[in-house]
Amino acid sequence: MIPGLQGIHHVAVICSDYAQSKAFYTETLGLQIIQETYRDARDSWKLDLALPDGGQIELFSFPEAPQRPSYPEAQGLRHLAFAVNDIEKAVCDLTAKGVAFEPIRVDELTGRRFMFFADPDDLPLELYEA
Repeated sequence: MIPGLQGIHHVAVICSDYAQSKAFYTETLGLQIIQETYRDARDSWKLDLALPDGGQIELFSFPEAPQRPSYPEAQGLRHLAFAVNDIEKAVCDLTAKGVAFEPIRVDELTGRRFMFFADPDDLPLELYEA
């Protein structure tokens, strides 16, 4: 292991519709805004969002960013998983906010429950019961 490695600091997400994705991550998922920056030279927004464990999500908008090649088995990041302590409560909250999701499943290796849903750009997101 790299000496001093502490964990994941942030995950970067590029979106196609900044306003829609900002609303999803802040209103639907309830993440808190740390900082929002418009970068004129890049015609790009950067939104830093706080996760409860200290990690962050960086939400970017870039003009003409290509779409994700496939769902979810494209090379690279497969999905972003959020830990929850009560998956059924989390699913009820998402349902009330109009989020569609796959059925709750059980991880055959850990015995933990999980489910998938998507952000506005079809980025696969997971809730994993910790």
